[in-house]
Amino acid sequence: METEKRRIAVIGGGSWATAIIKMLNDNILPKKIFWWMRNEETIRIIQKDHRNPNYLSAVKLNLEPDNISTDIHYILKNSDIVILCVPAAFLRDALTGITNEQLVDKIIISAIKGIVPEDNQIVGEFLQVNYNVSVNEIAVISGPCHAEEVSQEKLSFLTIASQSLEVAEFVASYLNTNYIKTNISDDIYGTEYGAVLKNIYAVASGICHGIGYGDNFQAVLISNAIREMARFLSVVHPIQRDIKESAYLGDLLVTSYSQFSRNRTFGNMVAKGYTVKSAQLEMNMIAEGYYASKCIHQINKKHKVDLPICRAVYSILYEKHSALLEIKLLSDLLS
Repeated sequence: METEKRRIAVIGGGSWATAIIKMLNDNILPKKIFWWMRNEETIRIIQKDHRNPNYLSAVKLNLEPDNISTDIHYILKNSDIVILCVPAAFLRDALTGITNEQLVDKIIISAIKGIVPEDNQIVGEFLQVNYNVSVNEIAVISGPCHAEEVSQEKLSFLTIASQSLEVAEFVASYLNTNYIKTNISDDIYGTEYGAVLKNIYAVASGICHGIGYGDNFQAVLISNAIREMARFLSVVHPIQRDIKESAYLGDLLVTSYSQFSRNRTFGNMVAKGYTVKSAQLEMNMIAEGYYASKCIHQINKKHKVDLPICRAVYSILYEKHSALLEIKLLSDLLS
């Protein structure tokens, strides 16, 4: 692809969006960066102080003041690469009023790691069905990579997936920094579904921690989780893949074990007696695994893959079953 000065838009104002803005800032390729978020007061603070007051506030953000806006139409008009970074549950709302023509001939990148709840579609499918975006113009950013460690410039790895390896390499070139290394993949469906599933498994990990299970059990839980993920991916998108690669196993491990994992934190809080709503309010962040649990449960009615960990999490979150009893029953199914 041509290497002229590209115009890159980030859609979303949370911690991961802020971390991506930092990566783009620190990447050496010439570019113009645009940023859309909902909150006008936050934008005024960023324009004045060059910091996001709500997320990763220690990170300095170098953007032209006029390139940050609550007007998504303006942001899209001025971009040829769009990185979607809002929670999956809010994606449809964020794109309300956007037409197919506004996304035509743009590379659309999902950094969301979730399923659009109303549609039970991963983001790539949602874009193809609702906005007629070509699959060859869609890319997916997957981990393992927590925003908090990006803000501290701790060495992290990203996998950029697209059915067009040229697009994957092109997107990766704009995210490489001295603390971010990138790999590429053509497994757009596997990396997206894998990112969705690992959030559910991280919720399970948090639940287990919250009711008192130790590290020994956690190791068994996660070793079963990666096999469960492999079974599901082999059915929904049967291609040759190495489930031990960092986009699958690596992302699962960090999301299940890290102190920065909002899904693990959410599961831990639910196990300790918080309601879903109170846990979400206290965290002030979206745990994608909560929404993903219901979506995967519904999607799997068609595929009928054996997913005991996902089933246990769904029963706890949506059927209000006892976490203690569900994990005890689950433990009898693990090996």
